[in-house]
Amino acid sequence: MTVSSSSIVVDGKTVDLPVKVGTIGPAGLDIGKLYAQSGTFTYDPGFTSTASCESKITYIDGDEGVLLYRGYPIEQLAEHGDFLETCYLLLYGELPTKVQKADFDYRVTRHTMVHEQMARFFHGFRRDAHPMAIMVASVGALSAFYHDSTDISDPTQRMVASMRMVAKMPTLAAMAYKYTVGQPFVYPKNDLDYTSNFLRMCFAVPCEEYKINPVLSRALDKIFTLHADHEQNASTSTVRLAGSSGANPFACVAAGIACLWGPAHGGANEAALKMLAEIGSVERIPQFIARAKDKNDPFRLMGFGHRVYKNYDPRAKIMQKTCHEVLREIGIKDDPLLDIAIELERIALSDPYFIEKKLYPNVDFYSGITLKALGFPVSMFTVLFAVARTVGWIAQWKEMIEDPGQRIGRPRQLYIGADRRDYVPVSER
Repeated sequence: MTVSSSSIVVDGKTVDLPVKVGTIGPAGLDIGKLYAQSGTFTYDPGFTSTASCESKITYIDGDEGVLLYRGYPIEQLAEHGDFLETCYLLLYGELPTKVQKADFDYRVTRHTMVHEQMARFFHGFRRDAHPMAIMVASVGALSAFYHDSTDISDPTQRMVASMRMVAKMPTLAAMAYKYTVGQPFVYPKNDLDYTSNFLRMCFAVPCEEYKINPVLSRALDKIFTLHADHEQNASTSTVRLAGSSGANPFACVAAGIACLWGPAHGGANEAALKMLAEIGSVERIPQFIARAKDKNDPFRLMGFGHRVYKNYDPRAKIMQKTCHEVLREIGIKDDPLLDIAIELERIALSDPYFIEKKLYPNVDFYSGITLKALGFPVSMFTVLFAVARTVGWIAQWKEMIEDPGQRIGRPRQLYIGADRRDYVPVSER
Protein backbone atom coordinates (compact mmCIF):
# COMPACT_ATOMS: atom_id res chain seq x y z
CA MET A 1 0.00 0.00 0.00
CA THR A 2 1.37 3.42 -1.02
CA VAL A 3 1.00 5.94 1.80
CA SER A 4 3.51 8.68 0.99
CA SER A 5 6.38 9.60 -1.29
CA SER A 6 10.03 10.51 -1.06
CA SER A 7 12.21 12.55 -3.38
CA ILE A 8 15.74 12.14 -4.65
CA VAL A 9 17.79 14.48 -6.80
CA VAL A 10 19.60 12.96 -9.79
CA ASP A 11 21.80 15.31 -11.84
CA GLY A 12 19.85 18.28 -10.57
CA LYS A 13 16.48 16.71 -11.39
CA THR A 14 14.04 15.89 -8.56
CA VAL A 15 12.32 12.53 -8.83
CA ASP A 16 9.36 11.62 -6.62
CA LEU A 17 9.29 8.00 -5.50
CA PRO A 18 6.20 6.42 -3.89
CA VAL A 19 6.74 4.77 -0.51
CA LYS A 20 5.05 1.38 -0.14
CA VAL A 21 4.24 0.03 3.32
CA GLY A 22 3.49 -3.59 4.10
CA THR A 23 1.47 -5.12 6.95
CA ILE A 24 4.60 -5.32 9.10
CA GLY A 25 8.27 -4.69 8.41
CA PRO A 26 10.20 -1.85 6.78
CA ALA A 27 8.74 0.36 4.06
CA GLY A 28 10.07 0.30 0.50
CA LEU A 29 10.78 2.95 -2.11
CA ASP A 30 9.01 2.15 -5.38
CA ILE A 31 11.74 2.74 -7.98
CA GLY A 32 9.81 1.18 -10.86
CA LYS A 33 9.77 4.45 -12.84
CA LEU A 34 13.14 5.78 -11.69
CA TYR A 35 14.93 4.98 -14.95
CA ALA A 36 12.17 6.43 -17.11
CA GLN A 37 12.17 9.68 -15.13
CA SER A 38 15.91 10.13 -14.52
CA GLY A 39 17.82 7.89 -16.92
CA THR A 40 19.45 6.28 -13.86
CA PHE A 41 18.85 2.91 -12.24
CA THR A 42 19.87 1.45 -8.89
CA TYR A 43 22.87 -0.76 -8.16
CA ASP A 44 22.26 -3.49 -5.56
CA PRO A 45 24.44 -6.64 -5.85
CA GLY A 46 22.60 -9.63 -4.41
CA PHE A 47 19.39 -7.54 -4.24
CA THR A 48 19.83 -7.27 -0.46
CA SER A 49 18.09 -3.88 -0.36
CA THR A 50 15.54 -4.56 -3.08
CA ALA A 51 12.04 -6.01 -2.78
CA SER A 52 11.32 -7.94 -5.97
CA CYS A 53 7.62 -8.51 -5.26
CA GLU A 54 4.71 -8.10 -2.89
CA SER A 55 3.88 -11.29 -0.99
CA LYS A 56 1.40 -12.51 1.62
CA ILE A 57 3.16 -15.79 2.35
CA THR A 58 6.15 -15.48 4.70
CA TYR A 59 7.50 -12.75 6.94
CA ILE A 60 10.94 -12.67 8.55
CA ASP A 61 12.24 -10.19 11.13
CA GLY A 62 15.89 -11.07 11.33
CA ASP A 63 16.66 -8.59 14.11
CA GLU A 64 14.01 -10.05 16.40
CA GLY A 65 14.33 -13.69 15.32
CA VAL A 66 10.78 -13.95 13.96
CA LEU A 67 9.51 -16.26 11.19
CA LEU A 68 5.82 -16.24 10.28
CA TYR A 69 3.96 -18.38 7.75
CA ARG A 70 0.83 -16.45 6.72
CA GLY A 71 1.07 -14.67 10.08
CA TYR A 72 1.50 -17.80 12.22
CA PRO A 73 4.76 -18.16 14.23
CA ILE A 74 6.89 -21.07 13.03
CA GLU A 75 7.21 -22.31 16.62
CA GLN A 76 3.45 -22.85 16.93
CA LEU A 77 3.09 -24.56 13.56
CA ALA A 78 6.00 -26.94 14.20
CA GLU A 79 4.96 -27.84 17.74
CA HIS A 80 1.20 -28.14 17.32
CA GLY A 81 0.54 -28.83 13.63
CA ASP A 82 1.94 -31.13 10.97
CA PHE A 83 3.65 -30.59 7.65
CA LEU A 84 0.61 -31.11 5.41
CA GLU A 85 -1.36 -28.62 7.50
CA THR A 86 1.46 -26.14 6.89
CA CYS A 87 1.33 -27.00 3.17
CA TYR A 88 -2.38 -26.18 3.10
CA LEU A 89 -1.73 -22.91 4.92
CA LEU A 90 1.00 -21.83 2.50
CA LEU A 91 -1.03 -22.76 -0.58
CA TYR A 92 -4.46 -21.47 0.46
CA GLY A 93 -3.66 -18.73 2.98
CA GLU A 94 -5.60 -20.11 5.96
CA LEU A 95 -5.34 -23.08 8.29
CA PRO A 96 -7.71 -25.87 7.18
CA THR A 97 -10.82 -26.96 9.01
CA LYS A 98 -10.98 -30.59 10.08
CA VAL A 99 -12.89 -31.49 6.91
CA GLN A 100 -10.55 -29.49 4.67
CA LYS A 101 -7.50 -31.08 6.29
CA ALA A 102 -8.85 -34.60 5.76
CA ASP A 103 -9.64 -33.83 2.12
CA PHE A 104 -6.23 -32.24 1.50
CA ASP A 105 -4.36 -35.14 3.12
CA TYR A 106 -6.40 -37.59 1.04
CA ARG A 107 -5.65 -35.81 -2.23
CA VAL A 108 -1.91 -35.49 -1.52
CA THR A 109 -1.64 -39.12 -0.44
CA ARG A 110 -3.30 -40.34 -3.63
CA HIS A 111 -0.96 -38.33 -5.83
CA THR A 112 2.24 -39.81 -4.34
CA MET A 113 2.83 -42.43 -7.04
CA VAL A 114 4.81 -41.38 -10.11
CA HIS A 115 4.40 -42.62 -13.66
CA GLU A 116 5.86 -46.12 -13.94
CA GLN A 117 8.05 -45.06 -16.87
CA MET A 118 9.90 -42.75 -14.45
CA ALA A 119 11.60 -45.87 -13.05
CA ARG A 120 13.21 -46.54 -16.44
CA PHE A 121 14.20 -42.87 -16.63
CA PHE A 122 16.17 -43.34 -13.39
CA HIS A 123 18.15 -46.22 -14.82
CA GLY A 124 19.80 -43.84 -17.27
CA PHE A 125 21.88 -42.35 -14.45
CA ARG A 126 25.22 -43.71 -13.33
CA ARG A 127 24.94 -45.72 -10.15
CA ASP A 128 27.13 -43.19 -8.32
CA ALA A 129 25.15 -40.12 -9.48
CA HIS A 130 24.60 -37.50 -6.80
CA PRO A 131 20.97 -37.55 -5.55
CA MET A 132 20.62 -33.82 -6.21
CA ALA A 133 21.64 -34.31 -9.85
CA ILE A 134 18.94 -36.96 -10.12
CA MET A 135 16.39 -34.64 -8.50
CA VAL A 136 17.10 -31.75 -10.88
CA ALA A 137 16.58 -34.04 -13.87
CA SER A 138 13.63 -36.09 -12.62
CA VAL A 139 11.59 -33.13 -11.37
CA GLY A 140 12.11 -31.32 -14.66
CA ALA A 141 11.09 -34.51 -16.44
CA LEU A 142 7.70 -34.54 -14.69
CA SER A 143 6.52 -32.00 -17.27
CA ALA A 144 7.06 -34.72 -19.91
CA PHE A 145 4.71 -37.06 -18.05
CA TYR A 146 1.93 -34.76 -16.82
CA HIS A 147 0.90 -32.61 -19.79
CA ASP A 148 -2.54 -32.05 -18.29
CA SER A 149 -1.20 -29.70 -15.60
CA THR A 150 1.26 -27.45 -17.41
CA ASP A 151 -1.15 -24.76 -18.65
CA ILE A 152 -0.35 -22.01 -16.14
CA SER A 153 -3.28 -19.87 -17.32
CA ASP A 154 -5.76 -22.47 -16.03
CA PRO A 155 -6.38 -22.17 -12.24
CA THR A 156 -7.45 -25.82 -12.05
CA GLN A 157 -4.28 -27.03 -13.74
CA ARG A 158 -2.19 -24.81 -11.47
CA MET A 159 -3.71 -26.43 -8.41
CA VAL A 160 -3.37 -29.95 -9.82
CA ALA A 161 0.30 -29.25 -10.54
CA SER A 162 0.73 -27.89 -7.01
CA MET A 163 -0.76 -31.04 -5.47
CA ARG A 164 1.35 -33.25 -7.69
CA MET A 165 4.57 -31.48 -6.77
CA VAL A 166 3.95 -31.69 -3.01
CA ALA A 167 2.88 -35.33 -3.29
CA LYS A 168 5.47 -36.70 -5.70
CA MET A 169 8.58 -34.92 -4.43
CA PRO A 170 9.15 -37.36 -1.50
CA THR A 171 8.60 -40.31 -3.85
CA LEU A 172 11.23 -39.00 -6.28
CA ALA A 173 13.59 -38.21 -3.39
CA ALA A 174 13.22 -41.74 -2.02
CA MET A 175 13.80 -43.18 -5.51
CA ALA A 176 16.95 -41.07 -5.84
CA TYR A 177 18.20 -42.43 -2.52
CA LYS A 178 17.36 -46.04 -3.34
CA TYR A 179 19.03 -45.77 -6.73
CA THR A 180 22.29 -44.46 -5.28
CA VAL A 181 22.47 -47.27 -2.68
CA GLY A 182 21.51 -49.99 -5.18
CA GLN A 183 18.22 -51.02 -3.58
CA PRO A 184 14.84 -51.57 -5.28
CA PHE A 185 12.32 -48.74 -5.33
CA VAL A 186 9.58 -48.90 -2.70
CA TYR A 187 6.09 -47.81 -3.67
CA PRO A 188 4.15 -45.40 -1.41
CA LYS A 189 1.33 -46.65 0.81
CA ASN A 190 -1.92 -44.74 1.15
CA ASP A 191 -2.50 -45.73 4.79
CA LEU A 192 0.60 -43.86 6.00
CA ASP A 193 1.03 -40.18 6.77
CA TYR A 194 3.34 -38.01 4.65
CA THR A 195 6.63 -38.38 6.54
CA SER A 196 6.03 -41.99 7.62
CA ASN A 197 5.44 -42.84 3.97
CA PHE A 198 8.68 -41.11 3.01
CA LEU A 199 10.74 -42.90 5.68
CA ARG A 200 9.33 -46.24 4.55
CA MET A 201 10.10 -45.51 0.89
CA CYS A 202 13.68 -44.67 1.89
CA PHE A 203 14.48 -47.44 4.35
CA ALA A 204 12.16 -50.40 3.73
CA VAL A 205 13.52 -53.45 1.89
CA PRO A 206 11.52 -56.32 0.35
CA CYS A 207 13.00 -58.98 2.66
CA GLU A 208 11.49 -57.68 5.88
CA GLU A 209 8.63 -55.57 7.19
CA TYR A 210 9.45 -51.92 7.95
CA LYS A 211 8.09 -50.59 11.23
CA ILE A 212 7.32 -46.89 11.51
CA ASN A 213 8.84 -45.18 14.53
CA PRO A 214 6.42 -42.34 15.39
CA VAL A 215 9.12 -40.32 17.19
CA LEU A 216 11.38 -40.34 14.14
CA SER A 217 8.48 -39.65 11.79
CA ARG A 218 7.34 -36.71 13.91
CA ALA A 219 10.91 -35.35 14.01
CA LEU A 220 11.16 -35.39 10.22
CA ASP A 221 7.73 -33.79 9.99
CA LYS A 222 9.00 -30.89 12.12
CA ILE A 223 12.11 -30.56 9.98
CA PHE A 224 9.92 -30.32 6.88
CA THR A 225 7.72 -27.69 8.53
CA LEU A 226 10.71 -25.60 9.60
CA HIS A 227 12.05 -25.56 6.03
CA ALA A 228 8.77 -25.18 4.13
CA ASP A 229 9.38 -21.57 3.12
CA HIS A 230 11.79 -18.76 3.89
CA GLU A 231 10.68 -15.68 1.99
CA GLN A 232 12.63 -14.50 -1.09
CA ASN A 233 15.79 -16.58 -0.68
CA ALA A 234 18.00 -17.57 -3.63
CA SER A 235 16.10 -20.70 -4.70
CA THR A 236 12.67 -19.10 -4.24
CA SER A 237 13.76 -16.09 -6.25
CA THR A 238 15.01 -18.51 -8.91
CA VAL A 239 11.61 -20.21 -9.05
CA ARG A 240 9.87 -16.84 -9.34
CA LEU A 241 12.26 -15.61 -12.02
CA ALA A 242 11.87 -18.80 -14.06
CA GLY A 243 8.11 -18.63 -13.59
CA SER A 244 7.96 -15.02 -14.74
CA SER A 245 8.78 -16.23 -18.26
CA GLY A 246 5.71 -18.47 -18.28
CA ALA A 247 7.67 -21.71 -17.75
CA ASN A 248 5.67 -24.67 -16.43
CA PRO A 249 5.78 -25.29 -12.65
CA PHE A 250 7.80 -28.52 -12.90
CA ALA A 251 10.56 -26.69 -14.79
CA CYS A 252 10.46 -23.82 -12.30
CA VAL A 253 10.86 -26.12 -9.30
CA ALA A 254 13.68 -27.97 -11.06
CA ALA A 255 15.41 -24.59 -11.41
CA GLY A 256 14.86 -23.99 -7.69
CA ILE A 257 16.42 -27.36 -6.86
CA ALA A 258 19.45 -26.52 -9.00
CA CYS A 259 19.90 -23.27 -7.07
CA LEU A 260 19.40 -25.01 -3.72
CA TRP A 261 22.18 -27.43 -4.62
CA GLY A 262 24.74 -24.64 -4.14
CA PRO A 263 26.73 -25.08 -0.89
CA ALA A 264 26.07 -21.46 0.12
CA HIS A 265 22.33 -22.18 0.17
CA GLY A 266 21.19 -25.77 0.74
CA GLY A 267 24.45 -27.32 1.90
CA ALA A 268 24.80 -25.47 5.19
CA ASN A 269 23.70 -28.37 7.42
CA GLU A 270 26.16 -30.67 5.68
CA ALA A 271 28.93 -28.13 6.24
CA ALA A 272 28.01 -27.84 9.93
CA LEU A 273 28.21 -31.61 10.38
CA LYS A 274 31.61 -31.76 8.68
CA MET A 275 32.84 -28.98 10.96
CA LEU A 276 31.76 -30.84 14.12
CA ALA A 277 33.55 -33.94 12.85
CA GLU A 278 36.65 -31.87 12.14
CA ILE A 279 36.67 -30.51 15.70
CA GLY A 280 36.42 -34.09 16.93
CA SER A 281 36.08 -33.56 20.69
CA VAL A 282 34.98 -31.00 23.26
CA GLU A 283 38.61 -30.59 24.38
CA ARG A 284 39.58 -29.28 20.93
CA ILE A 285 36.87 -26.60 20.86
CA PRO A 286 39.01 -23.75 22.33
CA GLN A 287 41.56 -23.95 19.54
CA PHE A 288 38.82 -23.81 16.89
CA ILE A 289 37.17 -20.90 18.68
CA ALA A 290 40.51 -19.10 18.60
CA ARG A 291 40.81 -19.82 14.89
CA ALA A 292 37.30 -18.47 14.29
CA LYS A 293 38.28 -15.20 16.01
CA ASP A 294 41.53 -14.89 14.04
CA LYS A 295 40.93 -12.61 11.06
CA ASN A 296 43.94 -14.13 9.29
CA ASP A 297 42.63 -17.69 9.59
CA PRO A 298 40.20 -18.79 6.83
CA PHE A 299 38.40 -21.17 9.25
CA ARG A 300 34.72 -20.34 9.88
CA LEU A 301 32.30 -21.86 12.34
CA MET A 302 29.54 -23.35 10.18
CA GLY A 303 25.99 -23.29 11.49
CA PHE A 304 26.44 -19.97 13.28
CA GLY A 305 24.91 -16.70 12.17
CA HIS A 306 22.53 -16.17 9.28
CA ARG A 307 22.30 -13.76 6.40
CA VAL A 308 18.81 -12.75 7.53
CA TYR A 309 18.60 -13.58 11.26
CA LYS A 310 20.65 -11.18 13.37
CA ASN A 311 19.16 -12.71 16.49
CA TYR A 312 18.66 -16.36 17.51
CA ASP A 313 17.18 -18.36 14.62
CA PRO A 314 13.66 -19.28 15.87
CA ARG A 315 13.89 -22.60 14.05
CA ALA A 316 17.08 -23.54 15.92
CA LYS A 317 15.27 -23.78 19.27
CA ILE A 318 12.80 -26.32 17.88
CA MET A 319 15.55 -28.19 16.05
CA GLN A 320 17.65 -28.48 19.21
CA LYS A 321 14.76 -30.10 21.10
CA THR A 322 13.97 -32.38 18.17
CA CYS A 323 17.60 -33.46 17.93
CA HIS A 324 17.62 -34.55 21.57
CA GLU A 325 14.36 -36.48 21.11
CA VAL A 326 15.72 -38.40 18.13
CA LEU A 327 19.02 -39.28 19.80
CA ARG A 328 17.20 -40.50 22.92
CA GLU A 329 14.82 -42.60 20.85
CA ILE A 330 17.54 -44.42 18.94
CA GLY A 331 19.61 -44.93 22.07
CA ILE A 332 22.40 -42.42 21.56
CA LYS A 333 22.91 -40.83 24.97
CA ASP A 334 26.46 -39.58 24.59
CA ASP A 335 26.96 -38.57 21.00
CA PRO A 336 30.33 -36.80 20.56
CA LEU A 337 28.97 -34.52 17.85
CA LEU A 338 26.05 -33.48 20.05
CA ASP A 339 28.41 -32.82 22.98
CA ILE A 340 30.49 -30.57 20.73
CA ALA A 341 27.36 -28.86 19.41
CA ILE A 342 26.02 -28.15 22.91
CA GLU A 343 29.34 -26.71 24.09
CA LEU A 344 29.68 -24.58 20.96
CA GLU A 345 26.15 -23.30 21.50
CA ARG A 346 26.94 -22.41 25.12
CA ILE A 347 29.99 -20.48 24.05
CA ALA A 348 28.16 -18.69 21.25
CA LEU A 349 25.43 -17.52 23.63
CA SER A 350 27.86 -16.30 26.32
CA ASP A 351 31.10 -15.25 24.61
CA PRO A 352 31.24 -11.45 24.05
CA TYR A 353 32.81 -11.97 20.61
CA PHE A 354 29.86 -14.04 19.35
CA ILE A 355 27.30 -11.82 21.05
CA GLU A 356 28.80 -8.66 19.56
CA LYS A 357 28.85 -10.16 16.06
CA LYS A 358 25.46 -11.87 16.64
CA LEU A 359 26.78 -15.27 15.64
CA TYR A 360 23.92 -17.32 17.06
CA PRO A 361 23.36 -21.02 16.21
CA ASN A 362 21.01 -21.43 13.25
CA VAL A 363 18.73 -24.28 12.19
CA ASP A 364 21.48 -25.99 10.19
CA PHE A 365 23.55 -26.37 13.35
CA TYR A 366 21.28 -29.13 14.68
CA SER A 367 19.51 -30.42 11.59
CA GLY A 368 22.64 -32.10 10.22
CA ILE A 369 23.07 -34.17 13.40
CA THR A 370 19.38 -35.08 13.41
CA LEU A 371 19.28 -36.18 9.78
CA LYS A 372 22.41 -38.29 10.30
CA ALA A 373 20.74 -39.93 13.30
CA LEU A 374 17.64 -40.66 11.20
CA GLY A 375 19.86 -42.69 8.89
CA PHE A 376 20.31 -40.35 5.93
CA PRO A 377 23.74 -39.99 4.30
CA VAL A 378 25.17 -36.51 3.90
CA SER A 379 24.46 -36.59 0.15
CA MET A 380 20.71 -36.67 0.93
CA PHE A 381 20.62 -33.64 3.24
CA THR A 382 19.95 -31.09 0.50
CA VAL A 383 17.44 -33.45 -1.13
CA LEU A 384 15.42 -33.44 2.09
CA PHE A 385 15.64 -29.65 2.10
CA ALA A 386 14.16 -29.69 -1.43
CA VAL A 387 11.31 -31.98 -0.35
CA ALA A 388 10.38 -29.56 2.41
CA ARG A 389 10.83 -26.38 0.38
CA THR A 390 8.74 -27.59 -2.59
CA VAL A 391 5.50 -26.30 -1.09
CA GLY A 392 7.08 -22.89 -0.46
CA TRP A 393 8.33 -22.72 -4.04
CA ILE A 394 4.92 -23.71 -5.38
CA ALA A 395 3.07 -21.23 -3.14
CA GLN A 396 5.42 -18.43 -4.22
CA TRP A 397 5.14 -19.44 -7.89
CA LYS A 398 1.36 -19.59 -7.66
CA GLU A 399 1.19 -16.17 -5.97
CA MET A 400 3.38 -14.68 -8.68
CA ILE A 401 1.29 -16.15 -11.53
CA GLU A 402 -1.91 -14.81 -9.97
CA ASP A 403 -0.46 -11.32 -9.42
CA PRO A 404 -1.93 -8.99 -12.08
CA GLY A 405 1.14 -6.76 -11.82
CA GLN A 406 3.58 -9.59 -12.51
CA ARG A 407 6.15 -8.97 -15.26
CA ILE A 408 8.97 -11.06 -16.64
CA GLY A 409 12.08 -10.62 -14.49
CA ARG A 410 14.78 -8.49 -16.11
CA PRO A 411 17.45 -7.16 -13.72
CA ARG A 412 19.69 -4.34 -14.97
CA GLN A 413 23.47 -4.23 -14.88
CA LEU A 414 26.25 -1.70 -14.48
CA TYR A 415 28.36 -2.34 -17.57
CA ILE A 416 32.12 -2.09 -16.93
CA GLY A 417 33.43 -3.74 -20.11
CA ALA A 418 35.16 -2.26 -23.14
CA ASP A 419 33.72 0.83 -24.81
CA ARG A 420 32.55 0.67 -28.42
CA ARG A 421 35.30 -0.45 -30.78
CA ASP A 422 35.47 -1.50 -34.40
CA TYR A 423 36.14 -4.97 -35.72
CA VAL A 424 39.65 -5.58 -37.11
CA PRO A 425 40.10 -8.35 -39.71
CA VAL A 426 42.16 -11.28 -38.47
CA SER A 427 44.90 -10.57 -41.04
CA GLU A 428 45.50 -7.15 -39.49
CA ARG A 429 45.60 -8.21 -35.84
